[in-house]
Amino acid sequence: VQLQASGGGLVQPGGSLRLSCAASGRSLSRETMGWFRQAPGKEREFVAAIRWSGGSKFYGDSVKGRFTISRNSAESTVYLQMNSLQPEDTAVYYCVTSELSLILSEIRKPARYNYWGQGTQVIVSS
Repeated sequence: VQLQASGGGLVQPGGSLRLSCAASGRSLSRETMGWFRQAPGKEREFVAAIRWSGGSKFYGDSVKGRFTISRNSAESTVYLQMNSLQPEDTAVYYCVTSELSLILSEIRKPARYNYWGQGTQVIVSS
């Protein structure tokens, strides 16, 4: 399974970006797809996830109401629309996928995801 993330960049506070993650390989390897982020000197943080079957969505507390995760099944792609970006959103964003349809108590745990993309940098600064 390969995950190719794109869409990062530099944006001013209050601006928007959309990240994309294209998955290739075994379709059964992406029952749950999502995003984590890691800022310098900080632990990896759960951002959002979506179950491929059914489309249930989950968000980290710090992005709820500002970020939206979605999927395009035909293109095997997951998107992260990020609005009202703030400097604290600055981080490397990683696309992830799990072979399992993760339950709520597991979905925020990095260790539950089998595959990780290479990361895309998001910088929010004026």
